[in-house]
Amino acid sequence: MTKILRTISELRAWRNALPAGARLGLVPTMGALHEGHISLMDLAHTHCDTVIASIFVNPLQFGPTEDLARYPRPIERDIALLEASGVDALFLPEPAEVYPADNSTYVIEEAVSLPLCGALRPGHFRGVATVVLKLFNLTQPHFAFFGQKDAQQCAVIERMVRDLNVPVEIVRGAIVREEDGLAMSSRNVYLEPAQRAIAPLLYQSLLAASEAYDAGERGAGKLEAIGRSILAREPGIAVQYWEVRDRSSLAPLETVGANGCLLALAAYLGNTRLIDNFILGA
Repeated sequence: MTKILRTISELRAWRNALPAGARLGLVPTMGALHEGHISLMDLAHTHCDTVIASIFVNPLQFGPTEDLARYPRPIERDIALLEASGVDALFLPEPAEVYPADNSTYVIEEAVSLPLCGALRPGHFRGVATVVLKLFNLTQPHFAFFGQKDAQQCAVIERMVRDLNVPVEIVRGAIVREEDGLAMSSRNVYLEPAQRAIAPLLYQSLLAASEAYDAGERGAGKLEAIGRSILAREPGIAVQYWEVRDRSSLAPLETVGANGCLLALAAYLGNTRLIDNFILGA
């Protein structure tokens, strides 16, 4: 049975009681779990002796006009899924447990967090980096597992771990998709039927650029134009960005070189913002 830990003191007591030498894996989440999350739990089991997940809807990473209040919180269902996947413990704190009332210390990464979602959601990655470092400090995992769907988040966390010498290995799990290609996301439940019907075009736009790359196209601008042209057919999709970026630094590219690249997009379908990405040359 998954042990529920609601306070920092409970978490630390549980962590201190683990056998010496046991490899601990952490899977941080905001809940509303789906198969993508569960794939990370499964991946953690292949690397680790013990697996702990966290569910915390982090207020620090939501902007003032974003969906913090309505973010889905099906906690009983989430706990059942964690138990079914064999997760050993769940850290399930309240915001006041994580952030003191006079909290004034934050983690700010100043390179890979700036473009893409960082440019559109000021403060978002400050919130992500701060809460993730707190979770690392509290759980002291050997491995931590994050989904490739949030590619920029992965890049920010990897840079933070490198720059601050955090003794944890970051493992990326592959994107898990619905049968029609839509990347699994907790926010997919917001989509109305008509929006859900057109949502697979996001992935199709990435595949179209991938097919052009496989056919020999290396111009970043041309790949971007191919991807955008797919989404331009559907007026119900409002593109925020569709870009070709370096896989690790997220710097813009003019030409895709031997190291390949990251295709990254964000778009609104009604009031629902979705992201997706695809690695070329992997």
